[in-house]
Amino acid sequence: MATKKLIEVALPLEKINSASSREKSIRYGHPSTLHLWWARRPLAAARAVLFASIVDDPASHPELFPTEEEQNEERQRLFKLIEDMVVWENTNNESVLAAAREELMKATNGKMPEMLDPFAGGGTIPLEGQRLGLNVRAHDLNPVAVMINKAMIEIPPVFSGYNAVNPESRRLLEHESVGISGLVEDVRYYGEWIRNEACKRLGHMYPQIDVPKSQGGGKTDAVAWIWAHTVKCPNPACGCEMPLANGFTLSKKKGHEAYVEPVFDREKKQIKYTVRLGGKKPDNEPKLARGANFKCIMCGEATTPDYIKEESFAGRLGSVLIGIIGEGKKQRVFVEPNEEQILAAKVDKPEDYPTGKLSDDRRALWTPIYGLDTFDKLFTNR
Repeated sequence: MATKKLIEVALPLEKINSASSREKSIRYGHPSTLHLWWARRPLAAARAVLFASIVDDPASHPELFPTEEEQNEERQRLFKLIEDMVVWENTNNESVLAAAREELMKATNGKMPEMLDPFAGGGTIPLEGQRLGLNVRAHDLNPVAVMINKAMIEIPPVFSGYNAVNPESRRLLEHESVGISGLVEDVRYYGEWIRNEACKRLGHMYPQIDVPKSQGGGKTDAVAWIWAHTVKCPNPACGCEMPLANGFTLSKKKGHEAYVEPVFDREKKQIKYTVRLGGKKPDNEPKLARGANFKCIMCGEATTPDYIKEESFAGRLGSVLIGIIGEGKKQRVFVEPNEEQILAAKVDKPEDYPTGKLSDDRRALWTPIYGLDTFDKLFTNR
């Protein structure tokens, strides 16, 4: 008779659910901070499920646990081990993990099974399999998933126990070689070096923004520049560069709302953009309906998708900076464009820009029908 695994009989679900729910608020040290991934599985649940899928339920071994009382007592012992395992603070507790591995070795007669996750995604399952001592294999078609799994599962074990190679940390950690501390220090050191070099070479193209006094004042780094494509308004009496924006909302956060507010110069046929904090959402947003259905926010003239396609194919699709989001002391700040920020983005196209043709499959990409049919056309020169 085939033995039943613990997961087929019972689990301490309340503790597993509680630990899984708590993970949502954990930031420091959690894989979710490495890279966002949709449908990421809780570490605690994956750890518990893997363990309970390998360990036999005590009732499967009447020769060891002949009575129901003894079986239940052994089951509770295994439950206690799972409950200890799923606590966040025990994620890297070697004594708790060693106890779990010992139980797994006992359940497999000393031969840990191979574990394959063919759709590894964010890497939760193979990571927890590795933590429990299983021989893990992970696959995925998405290159982002592959990179996450390499960074989280494949690379750290290779460099475990090695000293750092950067000169600063090598001096400080000369007599230490514990776990992956050397790798951690090298990632920190060379990550900062790359950032500093990038700032030296590219910083002039990404100037800091001036924060209004109403939002704290001073200068700060920009985290996002909000651009909109433009086409010339089809109304001859207007002729402005009308924005093709889905909306003008920058923040919906209660008490910290922010919106882009257009200012019209009808004589010069120009639109400038300011930022308004608080209040209600602007009424004159360009988007009319799904697809490329927009109206001119200055005169109200509606365009057709065909008109926008014609303008784009003719090379007359423009762009305009309508707002900037910066990193504030406690929360994001919202700033209107100025001449410095607009000019900083006006750079020549680099020589080695990507020229590959985009897929014609309309289920994958819709930009080619607007003339944006090569990779370089999806980006600004900057």
